[in-house]
Amino acid sequence: MKTLIPTIHGAWVYNRRVQRIARILAEIIPRNASVLDVGCGDGLLSSQIQCLRPDLNVRGIDVLVRKETHIPVMQFDGIAIPERSGSLDVVLFADVLHHTVDPMILLREAARVARHCIVMKDHTRDSLLAGPVLRFMDFVGNAHHGVALPYNYWPRRRWLEAFQELGLTLNVWRDSLRLYPWPADLMFGRSLHFVARLVKAPTSLLDNGSAQTIRCISNARPCVPVDPKSSTSRVTDQP
Repeated sequence: MKTLIPTIHGAWVYNRRVQRIARILAEIIPRNASVLDVGCGDGLLSSQIQCLRPDLNVRGIDVLVRKETHIPVMQFDGIAIPERSGSLDVVLFADVLHHTVDPMILLREAARVARHCIVMKDHTRDSLLAGPVLRFMDFVGNAHHGVALPYNYWPRRRWLEAFQELGLTLNVWRDSLRLYPWPADLMFGRSLHFVARLVKAPTSLLDNGSAQTIRCISNARPCVPVDPKSSTSRVTDQP
């Protein structure tokens, strides 16, 4: 059973999910941006984003730097982002913050470091049985990797309060991501996942972002297929 679940997860879910999230995130990252992927794992997701968006300069940080990574990765302590204030255009969190005891710590650091915006993908605990379903997904996707599972899922209201507290303006919120094949998406997708873009201040970089990124995606070069057997990416959070 310990090997069966990861095998099924990789064969049925993993490829579609990584490529789908990469495409969604690539659509909302401003053009020509420097991007720091916080908690990037081996950087597979960011490498897929960069494949779709070759105009981006992407690197990552993680508490554990793996022997082989798809992007440049630097180690950090999981609390303080080792970058100067306002030194990067975009800070990216993809299924990271709910693995922390207090998401505000890294959100506050991201607001300090990001010059223009924070882009994130995470979960909301609002819909029917959201808590048990999210815990099940987290366990199936991550327990066999030895990932810490605090099951710290916020409702949408708490996310909005956090953004307001940090002085961030929410200008993209998308919670219909269609990450899974039907009918699995009815249970594991729905509104349990969201992607958001949080703006620090209006700039030409952000104003031009949407139109430019759509063009980049439509003209994107083919990406290397994701192989879950040959890569250990960031925490997967999914069954």
